[in-house]
Formats: sequence, C-alpha cells, structure tokens
Amino acid sequence: MAEIKDRENALIMETTKGKVVIELFPDLAPGHVGRIKELAREGAYDGVVFHRVIDGFMAQTGDVKFGNSSKPSFAPSRAGMGGSEKPDLKAEFSNANHGRGTCSMARSQNPNSANSQFFICFDDAAFLNRQYTVWGQVIEGMDNVDNIKRGEPVQDPDKIVSLKVAADVK
Repeated sequence: MAEIKDRENALIMETTKGKVVIELFPDLAPGHVGRIKELAREGAYDGVVFHRVIDGFMAQTGDVKFGNSSKPSFAPSRAGMGGSEKPDLKAEFSNANHGRGTCSMARSQNPNSANSQFFICFDDAAFLNRQYTVWGQVIEGMDNVDNIKRGEPVQDPDKIVSLKVAADVK
C-alpha cells in the first residue's frame, strides 16, 4: 500500500474496480478539500456512479443527488446534473497541472459552481489548468481508475462503493 503521510488528508476510495488512495491538497484548495471530506464522512459518495468517463481524458463522479445508485433519487439519465444540498464553492484555481491521477472539481460555466462532483484525469489535461480546482492526487490504484467503464453516459456504470477519510479507517 502507498505510504499515507497525513491520514487526515487522504482518502480511501473503494470502487467496483478496486481500491484507490488519494492524497489531498488542503494548502492548495482548503474549501474543496473540506467539502470532499465532509461529504465522505457523511457517506454521501457511497454508491455514486462514474457517470461520464472519456477515454484518454477523465472519469467523472460525485453527483450525490442523481448519481447515487443506492438512493431513491437515483436517475441514471440525470446523473451529472446534481450536487449536494450544500452551497456551491468559490473557485480555488491554482497553477497545479492536471496530469495523470489529478483529482479536480467539476463545475458548470460559472467558475464558482463546484459542489460535489469531481473527476480523475487519465492522462495530461493541461488545458484545464487554472480553470478547475485541483484538490488531490491518486497515489495508489490508478490502474483501477484506468479500468472504469467508459461512456457518456456510461451504460451499467462502475461506482464508488465507499469513500472514506483515511484517518477514519481502522
């Protein structure tokens, strides 16, 4: 297993393809890291599908309203259109590169509209730099991310089985 330097600032994500460990960047994006951890601790991401997965680009998930396959509000045709009940976040753009394994927040045209959805880059996507908030980096299990089923929308999508802050995992 990858060495987790700070268990309070790392996530352990179990997916239908296997485990993924993500190092969080609270110094780079404190508001976004706080939101991801808050939703993870509430169990909001457990059961959420990867609704938009583009080969050579990224895997998107995190629609806790319409994308949670274990909730009555699950609507595959609307997955990707929702977020949490929490207010949208102010952009925390940085010079961090959107490289392989980068975790960044999804948003609408409004730069301050990120809420719960995020994506993991398969390959370099530098064209996103300074336009989307980078909040973490996959440090283990990128091979599992690579195996997530592709599609827009994805038919019979893979999902997050559980997403936990590493400090909360015994």
